[in-house]
Amino acid sequence: MNEKPLGRPRSDAARRAVLDAALALCVSDGYAAVTMKAIAEAAGVGRQTVYRWWPTRGAVLLEAMGEIGAAHGAPPPGPDPVADLRAFLDGTFALAARAPVADVLLGLSSDAFADPALAVTMRGYIAGRRALLAEVLERQGSDGWRVPVATVVDLVFGAMWYRLMYQHGPVGPELTEEVLVVVAALRD
Repeated sequence: MNEKPLGRPRSDAARRAVLDAALALCVSDGYAAVTMKAIAEAAGVGRQTVYRWWPTRGAVLLEAMGEIGAAHGAPPPGPDPVADLRAFLDGTFALAARAPVADVLLGLSSDAFADPALAVTMRGYIAGRRALLAEVLERQGSDGWRVPVATVVDLVFGAMWYRLMYQHGPVGPELTEEVLVVVAALRD
């Protein structure tokens, strides 16, 4: 049975304007300064339009992050699984360090502590990224790991998040090389 969605359908142009405006505001003003009112004004739409489609700024920005993340998937399998992992890590770390991605991810994490619905949605986004990394790691063989692949994923992304949060080290090619050493040590 095909049911019609309630309310008016989303305008793709308005949706794109809202997502782009939210990201642009993060770049210019920082995550903390982004409000639904500011997003609506920058996008040239009414606040009611934004609220009809998203309940919070976090929901808007998480959808924008989902689109950005979807454009940065796992590389196709190549002859060298370590090269595949290097390519995935280089791309992931470069993306995470790029404005406004780091600011948005950290702001979303903070908002998720107070917003259970956002926390659930964010866990889904993170689960997708975790699954991509696990896929790339398993190209080295699903057995032969000293710890479960899920733990390797935690270590890799944990290093990235820790550096993003505390800015004590770079998130980029240097981190890729350090992580590759750790990952190799976790293989039998």
